[in-house]
Amino acid sequence: MPQPATGPTEANTFPALCAHTHLFPGARCRLQGLPDPHAFTAAPWSIGVDLRFSDDAAAAELRTGGPDGPVLAVPPYTTGAGTHIGERAWFVREFTWVDGEVELRIGGHA
Repeated sequence: MPQPATGPTEANTFPALCAHTHLFPGARCRLQGLPDPHAFTAAPWSIGVDLRFSDDAAAAELRTGGPDGPVLAVPPYTTGAGTHIGERAWFVREFTWVDGEVELRIGGHA
């Protein structure tokens, strides 16, 4: 019997444009290419996310359904400038529908 995926896969991974070089409380990223962004804003579901920072990119996973709310889990990665960023998980404070895309507003560390 096939096992469920535990991380992002190409079929369910969506790009998220982030205007900064890293995540922090208050940072915003725009999810692109969702099949129904309006419905996702109202009731987000778990997806893979390809974070595209201003200087590099990193894989991540948006996890929903947890007792404390949605979390964006980012495994360790190295930036284009060579800085190592350790594994982090961030609460997603808000989902907003903007111009056909979903904007995530990052909260504190999960």
